[in-house]
Amino acid sequence: MISTIPVRRAPALGVGLAVLLALLGAVAFLSVTQGARDIGLAEVLRALGGLGVNEEITGTVTLELRVPRTLLGILAGAALGAAGAILQGVTRNPLADAGIMGINAGAAVFVVFAITVLGIQGVGVYVWFAFAGAIIATLLVYTIASLGREGATPVKLALAGAAVTAGLTSVTTGVLMTNIDALNELRFWQVGALAGRYMPILTGVAPFLIAGLVVALGLGRALNGLALGEDVARGLGQRVGLTRTVAFGVVAVLAGAATAACGPIVFIGLVVPHLARALCGPDYRWTLPYSMLLAPIVLLLADVLGRIAGAPGELQVGVVLGVLGAPIFVLIVRYGRMSEV
Repeated sequence: MISTIPVRRAPALGVGLAVLLALLGAVAFLSVTQGARDIGLAEVLRALGGLGVNEEITGTVTLELRVPRTLLGILAGAALGAAGAILQGVTRNPLADAGIMGINAGAAVFVVFAITVLGIQGVGVYVWFAFAGAIIATLLVYTIASLGREGATPVKLALAGAAVTAGLTSVTTGVLMTNIDALNELRFWQVGALAGRYMPILTGVAPFLIAGLVVALGLGRALNGLALGEDVARGLGQRVGLTRTVAFGVVAVLAGAATAACGPIVFIGLVVPHLARALCGPDYRWTLPYSMLLAPIVLLLADVLGRIAGAPGELQVGVVLGVLGAPIFVLIVRYGRMSEV
């Protein structure tokens, strides 16, 4: 509960945000410069300034590959971190993330539909089907959970999410078992990656991600009210149903757009909010911005590590996070306080 945690002073928390912002800048620099072809700072600046007349390969790698990849990692990471924190707050479930709320499964089943029924190929095209599937799945979960007199309680949301995820995953698996072409096409999206996501994908999802992040920052006080319990929140004048509806809408946009562009990226939305609360406490006015900065730091570091570990090729960021995220989460469960959401 909020009352059991010592309150951090706002100036110290503001300094913490500044440190994380600087760290994010350093990690973004590594993301642009490190890889199969290392690029120095001077080369990056020449490419960005259009001065690299004799550096065509460097300019192409920097502007068409590394910069969009890094910017997408920042936006998608921030979106997944914020979505995870909001879900854990609105459901009061420390294990809530996009994966168990049907978002990943909804995106996957729509991608499979686009591939098998419409014959669409290429991430740049079926990213929009994934976005639509993620949003529809989220709305379906919330609608099912809202049935009944109590409305969308945390327990009903978790159960509805698990049921929708299981059903959609079964549909996806059934189609893929009978269509090898769809399986081959889907696996490039489903592994979770920043590689191969070019500028059109970034510019397509960026408005949704930025708008969702802005709205998410305004949910801190409402989530603090829900953390005290529904009865207390109502006693304080909060409209619990409206808060949940807005929160789920924001999660659908953030996690849906990030998942559509990058594929299902595991552990970011689950682990990062716990790391954020360990640094700033349970006040969601601070947990949300901390999560928005920590998540892209973790995501970009994992992406850079995948390039270095897999050289001359690379390991996709979804694989790296799956390997590293599991033991980190075990440590959080072992030594952290999972109930304080």
